[in-house]
Amino acid sequence: MNKKQNQIFRLSVLALMCALCYIGFQFFRIDIPLGGSSTAVHFGNIFCVLAALILGGVPGGLAGAIGMGLADLMNPLYVTSAPQTMILKMGIGCITGFVAYRIGHINTITDSKQLTKWTILSAIAGMGFNVIADPVVSYFYKNLVLGIPSSSAKIFAAWTAGTTLFNAVVSVIIASALYLALRKATAHQSLSKRLFK
Repeated sequence: MNKKQNQIFRLSVLALMCALCYIGFQFFRIDIPLGGSSTAVHFGNIFCVLAALILGGVPGGLAGAIGMGLADLMNPLYVTSAPQTMILKMGIGCITGFVAYRIGHINTITDSKQLTKWTILSAIAGMGFNVIADPVVSYFYKNLVLGIPSSSAKIFAAWTAGTTLFNAVVSVIIASALYLALRKATAHQSLSKRLFK
């Protein structure tokens, strides 16, 4: 496969991951209304982490930012949160990909225990960032950008922290399992070299 075909293939995988991020948030979500705002338990982050594990940090972040950003823009409950979502999902992808490829070198690991270890650590790093950053960014975004009073923004941030932690645990488990299953299923095929960064 030549370079142009490989780029087209990777772009197609990125588009698929954007769509999965969108679907994971838009259709696999439980809303938790908070007065004039809302938070949610959802599956979108799973595919953001998975995209970063497969394609690398920036493409993984783009998948989450585009997919879940569009989902926010198309939903009246979340439309004002779209900029926040795009920034945070880009962060998840970049950190997951950085740990996976720059520190863990998961693209060259052949030992299954090491691959499992670095896959899980990478997912934890990306979602750990989100667990810390999401409530903090949520507070300042709601208070400074949207003009919500500080006391209300603190309540929203506290609820966001709880749902973000739940989403993070689910995302680490499912994204890691999916990535490891994909690596195993394609281990002896040329698809493996084309699919994984």
